[in-house]
Amino acid sequence: MIEGINPNMKTQCAVAVSLEAETPAAMTELCEKAVESLSGQSVDLALLFFSNHHAEHIADVLPHLRERLNPGVVLGCSCQGIIGGAKEIETTPGMCLWIAHLPQTHLEPFHLTFERQNDRVTVAGWPKGMPVYDRSSDPPTTLLLAEPYSTPASELLAFLGDQFPGAPAVGGMASSGNAPGQNRLLFNDHVVTSGTVGVTMTGAVKICTVVSQGCRPIGERFIITKAEGNIIHELGGSSALDRLQEVFEGLNQEDQQQARTKIMAGYAMDEYKQELGRGDFLIRGLVGVDRSSGSIALGDVVKEGQTVQFQLRDEKAASEDLNLLLAEVKGQLPGIEVNGALLFSCNGRGQRFFGRPHHDVSSIRERVGEVPVGGFFAAGEIGPVGSMNFLHGFTASVALFCQVPATTSDT
Repeated sequence: MIEGINPNMKTQCAVAVSLEAETPAAMTELCEKAVESLSGQSVDLALLFFSNHHAEHIADVLPHLRERLNPGVVLGCSCQGIIGGAKEIETTPGMCLWIAHLPQTHLEPFHLTFERQNDRVTVAGWPKGMPVYDRSSDPPTTLLLAEPYSTPASELLAFLGDQFPGAPAVGGMASSGNAPGQNRLLFNDHVVTSGTVGVTMTGAVKICTVVSQGCRPIGERFIITKAEGNIIHELGGSSALDRLQEVFEGLNQEDQQQARTKIMAGYAMDEYKQELGRGDFLIRGLVGVDRSSGSIALGDVVKEGQTVQFQLRDEKAASEDLNLLLAEVKGQLPGIEVNGALLFSCNGRGQRFFGRPHHDVSSIRERVGEVPVGGFFAAGEIGPVGSMNFLHGFTASVALFCQVPATTSDT
C-alpha cells in the first residue's frame, strides 16, 4: 500500500507498508513504492519502523534505502507491531517507511547515550551545531525513539527540557526486545542497540501534537493536603484511601467493575488554570495502597497543593478521548491542512483493548483526513501535557505535520 506525496504542497509526506517476511524483499518493496510517490522531491526525513521479524537483518538492507532514496535523515526502531497507512499490523511481519519532504526546515539528528555515575546521569551525543532556542521564535519539535533498557526517561526529558524549555517532544520506546541489547534503533546509516535517537525540527514545518491518555474522570476533585514522594497520605484533609473509597462507592455497577483493575489518578498540570478539562491532567497509575495508614502510591512524584481527580481507563473512554482531542486540534487550525501524521500507540492498546483492529489510525484518518500515517506500538509513549514532556503508558501520542497556507500567518 502507498499514499503519495502531493506535489502542490510544500510540506509533503508519504507512507509505504510491506508485509513481506523476508527483510530484503520488504525493503525493496518499500523503496519502489516510495520512489513512485516522490514526484522528483527530495526525502528530508525517513522513518523506518519494523517488527522483530526483521531486526536481525535490518543492517543488511539500509544501504539499499540510502541508494534508492538518499534521505537526509534516517531514524527508526524495532517494535512489537507497526502502524502504516490505514492499518495496524500487530503480530505478523511488517515494515513501515514514512517519508517527508520538509523545505525551509532545519533537521538536526542526534544519538544520545547515558551513563550513571553515583547519583548523576551524564548525557553524551548532543550536537554542537544544535540551534539555540531563545523563545523569540516558534519552538522546535523533537522526535524521539528510545531504547527502554538503556534510556532513563526522566533524565532524557529533563535534559531536553533544559535545552528547549516548553518545546514539545513526541515519540516512543522501542518495543521488540525483552532484554537489553535486543531492540534496534536506526541512526542514519547505523544500527545501534542502546540510547535514544532523535531529530529536532525548526523552521517552516508546523507540527501539532496530540496526547490521548485514554481516561475519563470520575468523582470530584481533591487537593493533596499531605504527600511524600509518590505517596499521597491525605486528599482534602482525609485519608487518600477514604477518598478513593468514596469515589468508588459513587460509581454505578459497571464502572465499579472496571475500577477494580483500571482506576488511575490524574493531577492538574496548571493549578492556576480557571477551568480544568480534557488534556489538563497528567494520568498516572495507582501502584499500591497501605490500608493501615490510608495512603495510596502513584507512579510519579506528587506535591502538596496539587489538584487530583481519579480516572477510569476503558476502551470507550480511550476512543472518545482520542477522537475529541483530534477534533479539537482540527478545529483550532482553520485554514491549515494536515499533510501527514506519526502515531505512537501503546502496545497495550490495539485490537486486544478496543475489540476491533486499526482503531487509533482509523480515528486519525477520520478526524484529520486520509493522510499518510506511520508509526508503531511502543513500550512507552512520549508527548507533552501542558508545557512539559512526559513518558506515558496506555496512550496514543500523535504528531500532525501541517502546512500553513500562504495567506495565513504562522502563529
